[in-house]
Amino acid sequence: VCCVGKNYVEHVGEVDTQMPGISKTAIPELPIIFPKASTSLCGSGTSVELREREDVDYEGELTAIIKRECKDISDDASDVDVISTYVAGWTIANDVTARVLQKSHQQWYLGKSCDGFCPLGPWIVAGHDALPSAASLVTKVNGEIRQNSTVDKMIFSTAELIRCVSKYQTLRAGDAILTGTPSGVGAGFNPKRFLRPGDVVEIEIEGIGALVN
Repeated sequence: VCCVGKNYVEHVGEVDTQMPGISKTAIPELPIIFPKASTSLCGSGTSVELREREDVDYEGELTAIIKRECKDISDDASDVDVISTYVAGWTIANDVTARVLQKSHQQWYLGKSCDGFCPLGPWIVAGHDALPSAASLVTKVNGEIRQNSTVDKMIFSTAELIRCVSKYQTLRAGDAILTGTPSGVGAGFNPKRFLRPGDVVEIEIEGIGALVN
């Protein structure tokens, strides 16, 4: 599970404003790449254990599923060629994050890799061109809209992300690329609006459906 931080302009600095020290507030010049453990994966309709934490946040994200092994993709490869060659289809992820854990360790892995912290689904929509280019992404908590954007607002496109990662890490069939989240996460509010036991998070992306946990 390969993830991207701060890939929507309106999300840049959102968390750092309320929780300084998690990362730089400037728009990144290169993609911010980090992993989530495979043990963090769970499906739509399952419950996410908050682990008695009060800092657990949601992040709705478009996710690309890799179709075939790829390594060191040329910068000359067009976005269309990269997506059509290496993306099997699209799904939805919730990049669940323990914000205090993320900040206190000064790295993102542990705070994002607790068991169950990567809901994925509800299915994969096959085909590189299966989604509208400006598909809407909406995250609701208990029916209240928290995130509302479109995937064309990403700073780095999915193809750019795949090209970047492939230069250093061989991507294999079945790998998931989480492409980043728009503004509206719980840590961006004042006061913060983290998840509580019993909350229902619904992430809907146009053309895919809804991931509900």
